[in-house]
Amino acid sequence: MKFAVVVFPGSNCDRDMYYAVKDHLGAEADLVWYQEANLANYDAVLLPGGFSYGDYLRSGAIASTSSVIGQIREAAEMGKPVLGVCNGFQVLLEMGLLPGAMLPNERLKFMCHFETLTVENSNTLFTSQYEEKEKIQIPIAHGDGNYFCDEATYQKLSDNNQIIFTYDDNPNGSVGNIAGITNQKGNVLGMMPHPERAVEALLGHEDGLRLFESILTHWREHHAINA
Repeated sequence: MKFAVVVFPGSNCDRDMYYAVKDHLGAEADLVWYQEANLANYDAVLLPGGFSYGDYLRSGAIASTSSVIGQIREAAEMGKPVLGVCNGFQVLLEMGLLPGAMLPNERLKFMCHFETLTVENSNTLFTSQYEEKEKIQIPIAHGDGNYFCDEATYQKLSDNNQIIFTYDDNPNGSVGNIAGITNQKGNVLGMMPHPERAVEALLGHEDGLRLFESILTHWREHHAINA
C-alpha cells in the first residue's frame, strides 16, 4: 500500500505524517508537492496539518481551490481512503467533501496539548483497530478547531454514524463535542486531533498508530479479496 502526503505551501505536519506511515506503519509513502501531484498510483491520500497559504482568507480555503483538489476529489469518489488532519480537515470542509465549517476556538486561543477522545464508531476503515467507546489520547494543535454544523446536519451525521471521534472535555466549543467525522460513504475522514503525533511512546502516546494500522488492514483485506 502506498500513501501520498499532499504538501501545500504552509503545511508543517507533512513530515510527521510521512514518518508515521513510513517508519512506524512500515508502508510506502511519498511527500507530494501539490502542483506536481499525480495521485493516480496511490492507494490513500493524506492531507496534513499546518497553515496552508498562511490561513489567509480562511483556514483551508485557498488550498481547497488549488490544482490538486480535483485529484483528491476523484480519489474520494473512487473509494480510496482520504484522511485530513487539522488543516487537512479544514481543507476537506472547504472542498465540500465533508459537511459543516470550522470556526475559531471558543476562547480564541491556540491550544496544543493531549486530549481524551472517545471512539464513537469503530466500524470504519479508519478505526477498526479500536474498540467501540474506547478512550484514547491524541494531541490537538489548532486555533480554528471549533467544528460547526446546523442541527439538521448534526442529526444526519449522528443517524448515519458519521461522528467518529468526540472530545471528552470539549476544548474548542465544537458542536456535539465532535473531533472527527466521515463522509456518508465512510472513506473520507476529517479530524482536528493529530494521530501522527501519537505513534510511539516517546511522543507521549501510541494511540494514533492504530488509525493508520486500520487503513492498512482495510487495504490488505480489500486487496486480498479482489486479487
